[in-house]
Amino acid sequence: MPVQTLLSTGSSGWFRHAVRLQHSVLSIPEKRLLIWMAERAPAWVNPDHLTILGFVSQLMTGVSYALARWSHFGLLGAIAFLVLNWFGDSMDGTLARVRQKQRPRYGFYVDHMLDSIGAVALMVGLAASGYMSWPIAVGLLVSFLLLSIQSYLATYALGEFRMSFWSLGPTELRLLLIVGNLALPRWPTVLHGYRLFDVGGAVGMAAMAVMLVYFTARNAIRLYDEERLL
Repeated sequence: MPVQTLLSTGSSGWFRHAVRLQHSVLSIPEKRLLIWMAERAPAWVNPDHLTILGFVSQLMTGVSYALARWSHFGLLGAIAFLVLNWFGDSMDGTLARVRQKQRPRYGFYVDHMLDSIGAVALMVGLAASGYMSWPIAVGLLVSFLLLSIQSYLATYALGEFRMSFWSLGPTELRLLLIVGNLALPRWPTVLHGYRLFDVGGAVGMAAMAVMLVYFTARNAIRLYDEERLL
């Protein structure tokens, strides 16, 4: 995809549209499905409705995990809200693009602020569920937010918005959580008594730490080469 040109935004100055980099495992079939649904969405549904749906669903995923401390039905609720979160979070931008009613600065800012708040709710819910320890939940949250900050800074400095890292994106992560939810009632602990979600969380933290170091170093080297002092 070619880099888009700078577009004037009136009194707000100049705004550069970033290239979207999405190379996750499911990105191609997912994009086709989202466009198919967006083309058939009722006229009264707009991107803001979907953004709100995605945000509320992520909050309710955290609530469902917290309730899972007392009932396995909380895990089923978390699965349902993860699906709704995927639908709202993935469809809002697609619907705006299909209808050619994009608000790039508003959409980028609001969407990712709500994602960050939702991530806090999700991790708090997981820790409150008893299926994940508080240190692992906090570590995962910090890792996610640091990787997000790296991505947002690269969007500004390089004009590239990376939506996936090494073939993994938000959709794949949601699917991993859903699989984990289905496995929890049968295997709450693994590897000689360690909690299943603690093991998965530790692996996730390690993977995000490697991604953070790799992409930060790569982008810093690229920017250094592009702005060499003579």
